[in-house]
Amino acid sequence: MQKSERPDTILISGELAEAIFDMEQGLKVVEQAFREHGEGRTRMPSKIYLDLPEMNGDFRAMPAYLPGMDASGVKWVNSHPGNRARSLPTVMAIIILSDPATALPLAIMDGTYITRVRTGAAGGVAAKYLARKDSRRLALVGCGAQAISQLEALLRLFRFDTISLFDPKDQAVEELREQFPAEASRLERAQDPQQCVAGADIVVTTTPSRQPVLRREWIAKGAHINAVGADAPGKQELDEKILLEGTVVVDDLDQAIHSGEVNVPIRDGKFRREGIAAQLGDVVCGKKPGRSRPDEITIFDSTGLAIQDIAAARYVYDECKKSGKGNHMRF
Repeated sequence: MQKSERPDTILISGELAEAIFDMEQGLKVVEQAFREHGEGRTRMPSKIYLDLPEMNGDFRAMPAYLPGMDASGVKWVNSHPGNRARSLPTVMAIIILSDPATALPLAIMDGTYITRVRTGAAGGVAAKYLARKDSRRLALVGCGAQAISQLEALLRLFRFDTISLFDPKDQAVEELREQFPAEASRLERAQDPQQCVAGADIVVTTTPSRQPVLRREWIAKGAHINAVGADAPGKQELDEKILLEGTVVVDDLDQAIHSGEVNVPIRDGKFRREGIAAQLGDVVCGKKPGRSRPDEITIFDSTGLAIQDIAAARYVYDECKKSGKGNHMRF
């Protein structure tokens, strides 16, 4: 009996991933990943951090398994804020997608673009379930690459009258503007974070701050906040009073407590883990409610999950298999 031929590993560039995977697919894939997570069918150890303070950066290893998507793998990703001065991305990533049954590496792919899209999509999914449906005013505090992907996702789900922008770097604001020429009449530059978020229905924070950049008194009743920037121990973007008075939904409980927006307030005894209302997957699959009142302030604490990366990688791999694209090799 002839043995079946061993499949090749597909090498997938960032350019190819970008041609296959856009925000429309990202929203669908990430929502499916959150649903599986809420149903308790995923396996995902918390991120492993390799801190390099002397390099002003860190590495993170992120493994996951999603049986419903027949997907397993790991992402190796960095965060080096000083890279912009070197003309390099702050975040770069490689994803290894493996066959869960045999452990054969199905694909090795550039994960930088996938990381950007899936993080934006996570914010979009959170706003879909937690923000008011009639949200018309958006505020972006921080205008880097992640703000661009957050805006791209939210524009697919809401019709905004105004989009307020704040970033201390003029270049970041201008680069974001250039990405959305069709929205030019609605993009408004704010002078500071307070002015940016005044009256906003949805607020997105994507800064690397280790001190709160938003105060409770600046946040309007009924606002939803996507807190995206705090993704490592010691980072914090929100005044803890916002957490105490709002409804906090995290992407993953263990990971958020360790490295999300809630990590500093919990460490300092200013917020309790019992104050976390739900994981987003619980809301997506209907186990727990999302927004319950129009005047409720909701907060999504986004740390970035390996299940998002591996779900996206599986989608990209399957599309490459169908089309015959990508470079094939055998280890």
